[in-house]
Amino acid sequence: MKSKAVTPLSHGAPNHCFGCGETNRSGLRLKFLVDDNHQVVCYTSLARRFEGPPQHAHGGVIATLLDEAMSKANRVHDVIAMTRQMEIEYLHPVPIRQKITVTGRRISHEGRRNYCEAEIESASGEILARGKALFITVDRSVLQRSEKVRT
Repeated sequence: MKSKAVTPLSHGAPNHCFGCGETNRSGLRLKFLVDDNHQVVCYTSLARRFEGPPQHAHGGVIATLLDEAMSKANRVHDVIAMTRQMEIEYLHPVPIRQKITVTGRRISHEGRRNYCEAEIESASGEILARGKALFITVDRSVLQRSEKVRT
């Protein structure tokens, strides 16, 4: 179900994540919005440094886009979770330097298991890739302890 994106997704402190980290100058620096259906939406275009086949995104970058959208879909529900398993359908090549839309949503959850799906859409509305994944909720304090060890 399509809906209008209404508010920026609050991510918290700046981080060095390859997908969404503001401090990672070589990363994707994705910014997500939350719509009134609790989906996350990202409007972006990929720089040439993310090229795989000529003029198209590398498959790993496509996987990262989908993974990020699904991860952020968990955040909408105040859940921090890590990818356990992910399945991707590469339907059509994803162009670089052209507008694409990445959408993610949490489908269901059972205890610590969070089931999500995402898709990448071209400017003309064609679905280029889609994924589904299982994410496992992690305790925030474990991540905070890891951060203290690194600094």
